[in-house]
Amino acid sequence: MITLNLPTFDDVISASERIEGHAHRTPVMRSRTVDQAFGAELFFKCENLQRMGAFKFRGAFNALSKFDARQRRAGVVAFSSGNHAQAIALSASLLGMPATIVMPHDAPAIKVAATQGYGGTVVLYDRYKEDREQIGRELADKHGLTLIPPYDHPDVIAGQGTAAKELFEEEGPLDALFVSLGGGGLLAGSALSTRALAPACKLYGVEPEAGNDGQQSFRSGSIVHIETPKTIADGAQTQHLGSYTFPIIRRDVDDVLTVTDAQLVACMAFFAERMKLVVEPTGCLGFAAAREMKSQLRGQRIGVLLSGGNVDLQRFCALLA
Repeated sequence: MITLNLPTFDDVISASERIEGHAHRTPVMRSRTVDQAFGAELFFKCENLQRMGAFKFRGAFNALSKFDARQRRAGVVAFSSGNHAQAIALSASLLGMPATIVMPHDAPAIKVAATQGYGGTVVLYDRYKEDREQIGRELADKHGLTLIPPYDHPDVIAGQGTAAKELFEEEGPLDALFVSLGGGGLLAGSALSTRALAPACKLYGVEPEAGNDGQQSFRSGSIVHIETPKTIADGAQTQHLGSYTFPIIRRDVDDVLTVTDAQLVACMAFFAERMKLVVEPTGCLGFAAAREMKSQLRGQRIGVLLSGGNVDLQRFCALLA
C-alpha cells in the first residue's frame, strides 16, 4: 500500500510566500442586500478577480515555480476544461517555459482562446469518449514533460489553500465557509487553512447535483467514479476526487452539498445585477448552497469563495436570458 505525503498548512504558508507578488491578493466583498436576506454577515472572496480569472493561478504558479532547470527547459503538460489550462499557460509564460494543454473540444471558447493567448499549445480531445489523463501521461512520456494535474498534486493543493488563508487573515474566524468542489484542489487546500486558522469553522464543499461524485465519496468513505456529468458548471465536470484531495476532504470537511444548474443561474444573475460581478457557473456553487441553508446561518459570519469568472459572454447572456 502506497502512503501519500499529504500537504499541510506549512505547505500553504510556503506557497503564499512563493506566489506573493505574482498572484493577486483578491478583494473580499460584502453585500448589504445579502446580509439582510440572511440575517448574517457574508464575506465573498473574489477569486473571479484573480489573474486569468480564477483561483487556479495560485496552485499552478506554486507548482511550476518549484521546477528544476531540466523541467523548465522541457516544459509542462496539463489537462483541464479551462481554468487550470489558463493558469498553467500563464504561469509557464511568466516563468519562461513551454506549456502543452489538453482541453475538451467543447470547452468554452473564451477559455481556449485565453489559454492560447498566454502561449499554451492546446491539444483537443472528446471529454465524453477519451481519457484526458491518459493523453496527458502519453504526452509527458513522449516529450519529457512534467505533468501537473488540475487538482491532485500537493503543490497545487497548497497553492489553492492560500485563498482561504487570505480570507481568514483579513476577516478573522468564520462560522462557516462554502467552497466550490470539482476535483477537490480548492476544497482540500481550503481545509488545510480552515483547520489551522479557524478550527471551529464549518466547512462545506459544494458540487453540481448532476455530478455528485464528491458527495458520494465523502459519505461512503471511498472514492466514487462517475460518468462525465452534464452541467453548466464546466469547472466541476470531474469524474472523481483525487488520491491526495479525498483524504484531506474526508478528514477536514464537515459535509458536501449539491445544487442545481437553475440555482447557479439565479446566483449568476444576482452577482451581475446587485454586486456588478461576473461569476462563472462553477464559481456560484458555494453561494447557491449557502442560499439554501440561510435559515440555519442566521446570526453567523459566513465565507464564500467565488472560484472564478471565466464565462463566454454570449453563453453568460444566454443563461441569464
